[in-house]
Amino acid sequence: MKKKSIKKNYIYNMLYQLLVILLPIITTPYLARRLGANGNGTFGYTVSIVTYFILFGSLGISVYGQREIAYNQNDKEKRSKIFWELFIIRIITMIISSIVFFIFFGINGNYAIYYRILLLEMLANALDISWFYQGMEDFKKIVIRNFIIKIISVICIFTFIKGPSDLQTYMYIYVCSTLFGCLTLWFGIWKHIEKPKNLKFLHHIPLTISLFIPQIAIQVYTVLDKTMIGGILNDMNEVGYYEQAQKIVKILLTVITAVGTVMMPRIASCYAEGNKEQIKAYMKKTFSFVFILAFPLMFGIIAVSNKFVPLFFGQGYDKVAPIMCILSLIIIFISLSSVTGTQFLLSTKRQKEFTISVIIGAIINFILNFILINCYKSYGAAFATVIAELTVAAIQLYFIRKDFSLKEVFKSSINYIISSIIMLLVCIFISKVMIGRMTVIMTQVIVGAIIYFGILFVLRDKFLLDTLNDAIFKRFKKKNN
Repeated sequence: MKKKSIKKNYIYNMLYQLLVILLPIITTPYLARRLGANGNGTFGYTVSIVTYFILFGSLGISVYGQREIAYNQNDKEKRSKIFWELFIIRIITMIISSIVFFIFFGINGNYAIYYRILLLEMLANALDISWFYQGMEDFKKIVIRNFIIKIISVICIFTFIKGPSDLQTYMYIYVCSTLFGCLTLWFGIWKHIEKPKNLKFLHHIPLTISLFIPQIAIQVYTVLDKTMIGGILNDMNEVGYYEQAQKIVKILLTVITAVGTVMMPRIASCYAEGNKEQIKAYMKKTFSFVFILAFPLMFGIIAVSNKFVPLFFGQGYDKVAPIMCILSLIIIFISLSSVTGTQFLLSTKRQKEFTISVIIGAIINFILNFILINCYKSYGAAFATVIAELTVAAIQLYFIRKDFSLKEVFKSSINYIISSIIMLLVCIFISKVMIGRMTVIMTQVIVGAIIYFGILFVLRDKFLLDTLNDAIFKRFKKKNN
């Protein structure tokens, strides 16, 4: 089977991830004003609860399935068998998880009505087969088929959400768009697979569980913070502040971490072929890619947050700005762990080391959440998340120290750190001498980008110059052809 273009797959996957997060972000200023901090906090809290049950119902099938399909991209019979076995396992486990969720949360309680709506979210995840297309490196279908669904959901939000009493309507729009998006993926599956035959399930269970354990740990320090803020403080406003700050950071992270999802099946395929040198070449480029984006995004958040938050969210969200500044640090750490963990350790069947790193991070996050949320509320949760992500990245770097030169890895980041700090200082100066929030933010973004890439060009950054040379050469070659 012909290999898909990594650049095209990265663009498609980034667009897909951006669709999942960006379109809700487009509606965030509207929802922030219509639903208020309490309504958004209630949404974030209830979704954080159902996420655990979706996780248990999914086992580790999404990651495991993507990897196994990548190993068997060229064998239709084997990949068909793997697909049906994993899909049936996921249906069974999701049904069990949904029943337990309904019994404990959907019958009684202040938020029972919202939990019953979120049962549709569990159905959507049971039918989700995006992992198959990711394993096949076919990201185009995922993007195209979900684009229309997401656009319709945005239109529905602006049409039907008018005040705090419309929270239920918003949740229906949220879950139905997810469900329809998952259903559309089934229309193109039949040319890739055969009818089910000679299915065997048991041999997958230990392997999916081995990937399920780190998925639990990851959710602890990505979702538990909101659950604990709501549980410890019983203040949905604090959950709302944290939820909004996290949304902004996640949308920027998506631009970087999308490359890890794209590279995982490619590296898994190289690993199955025993091509270690190609894996090293891919890893080296990916490290440079995440560094060139992560540092300016982190410092950029710090530079614009004070002007951005009141403009974007409106009145009553002042706490979001400092939380965003704290959480901006995770852009570096998650970018690193997406390369070392998702892209390398999982692709090369070293999930034991991956599991150790995320479990330690989860334990640290839980302990720090319990201590810091009591003292500093949503600020404490942000600090706990940063420390947990730093821990995970550091442990994974330790595990790959014999595979790659960490000295070279960090040496390649020096140009980006220098350029980003200078960019930050200029952006702060702009915010001091100019007036008007929108004018200041636009000037900071434009001038900041010019300064950042200009300094890299002056420093003769190898990755930037190689990328530009490749782009110019291909365009010149295409024009001559």
